[in-house]
Amino acid sequence: MFERPQGGERAVIVHIDFNEHDDAAIGEFTELVEGTGAEVVATVTGTRRTPDPKYFIGAGKAEEVKAALAACEGELVLFNHTLSPGQERNLEGLLQCRVLDRTGLILDIFAQRARSHEGKLQVELAQLRHLSTRLIRGWTHLERQKGGIGLRGPGETQLETDRRLIGDRIKQLNKRLDKVRRQRDQGRRSRRRSDISTVSLVGYTNAGKSTLFNILTQAEVYAADQLFATLDPTLRKIELGVGQQAVLADTVGFIRDLPHDLVEAFRSTLQETQEADLLLHVIDAADPRYHEKVEEVNAVLKEIGADEVPQLEVMNKIDCVDEKSARIDRDENGGVQRVWLSAHSGEGLELLSEAIGERLSAGILTHCLSLPPAAGKLRARLYSLGVIESEKMMPTGESEICIRIDQYEWQRLERELDAHQYVLDGSEPTLSLAGTGL
Repeated sequence: MFERPQGGERAVIVHIDFNEHDDAAIGEFTELVEGTGAEVVATVTGTRRTPDPKYFIGAGKAEEVKAALAACEGELVLFNHTLSPGQERNLEGLLQCRVLDRTGLILDIFAQRARSHEGKLQVELAQLRHLSTRLIRGWTHLERQKGGIGLRGPGETQLETDRRLIGDRIKQLNKRLDKVRRQRDQGRRSRRRSDISTVSLVGYTNAGKSTLFNILTQAEVYAADQLFATLDPTLRKIELGVGQQAVLADTVGFIRDLPHDLVEAFRSTLQETQEADLLLHVIDAADPRYHEKVEEVNAVLKEIGADEVPQLEVMNKIDCVDEKSARIDRDENGGVQRVWLSAHSGEGLELLSEAIGERLSAGILTHCLSLPPAAGKLRARLYSLGVIESEKMMPTGESEICIRIDQYEWQRLERELDAHQYVLDGSEPTLSLAGTGL
């Protein structure tokens, strides 16, 4: 589509520190680059107070990158930063090779790994949103609005044509993804009517989520020691013992500075996380910097509106840590806080099932409400959630409704619709075991 410099997969990577030196950031970016199949032939680092408006890295550092390209016969330059379209275009003009920023690289990885129809739609949407700001680089040689006899006229430029076509395609993709969202919503309502809880796996990319998912569900989801091995969400039913069942969802992993376009494009997938009854936050216990990655994951959860969903920390890969055994950590009230296990060896999996069952059992509330006709919005929401067990119309026009609802969902209704005012006796709710009918 564009007349861009052609090149292979020998890459020079660039990382600039604006605050303090971070070897982990360079290592993670190198792993991302290698995950695309490219070969890293040189790394250029530096420090700046602020980005340069023209080249991001300054003219001197840009010449250093050009020299590294020539010395190592590099064919591609990858920045561990987000570049503006102008900076990307200026760098390509100077270096005479392809230049990609962090967002473009992650989009390339996602395009390689997407397998399902929904995943491909989401990746294409993110790519088009990213591409729409970079069209100017391409069509200057095909300008339609030229002077001279026979060439004058108010015709649409090729650039305007491309922008219109991309805009039309984005609208089309959004319509298709809306259909996928409605199908997912229907599936969630069906599970709620069946009184089946949803447990969603979240965590930093390559923390072991898919390996844990496979061993818990006997599924064959692709799992590999690489970043973003999983893009397509997968749901499977699991047995927790004592008659309890739940649906386990495997989702895309998070990473520091996850591009906003990707968060927006994968919102329908991440909705499984928003609507879950419990999040299993899978953490690589062998990673010395796992505390920072936990903060990154929690930041993304807050961005997508899932930061208030109950979490259970799963400390994975204890087989790679000295003097760590499978166990359950509890808080001062005796509640389950985290589970230590190894998805690879299977050690501690029975403890995880026990912990999930305990957390889900503690989170189911039973309420009786008295709803006046004016509370129709709350009544409709309760029916859409599939939590109503019985309803009785009173002579006064009010409805007495008995519900069985997840504690997190009830708290959300209290915030949005002031639901607590309709509790019949105002007393504390009773707890019941999820999935047991008690």
